[in-house]
Amino acid sequence: MLDLDLDPLSKIAEWQEAGKATALATVIQTWGSSPRPVGSHLAINEDGDFVGSVSGGCIEGAVIEAALETIESGSAKRLEYGVTNDMAWEVGLACGGTVHVYVERVV
Repeated sequence: MLDLDLDPLSKIAEWQEAGKATALATVIQTWGSSPRPVGSHLAINEDGDFVGSVSGGCIEGAVIEAALETIESGSAKRLEYGVTNDMAWEVGLACGGTVHVYVERVV
């Protein structure tokens, strides 16, 4: 049974009803070893609160930072993290795969 308090889409609806700006990060492509499958979601609000996961914790900090920029600017972002990417080691993606994440403001 799905716990709606932990469902990213339900949480976005709840935050929006409370007047908070929100963004949704979605895993859109993976290659090799990846901790979360395509379609996994991470919901973020303007305060930096979040629900869900796009990597099991490896890249969440960087994705949340990008989501806060997206909430502010309104511009969607396509992010890529992998072992050949210097950023991947900085944010902790060492599982050997590549993850593409799309971040969009939800209005």
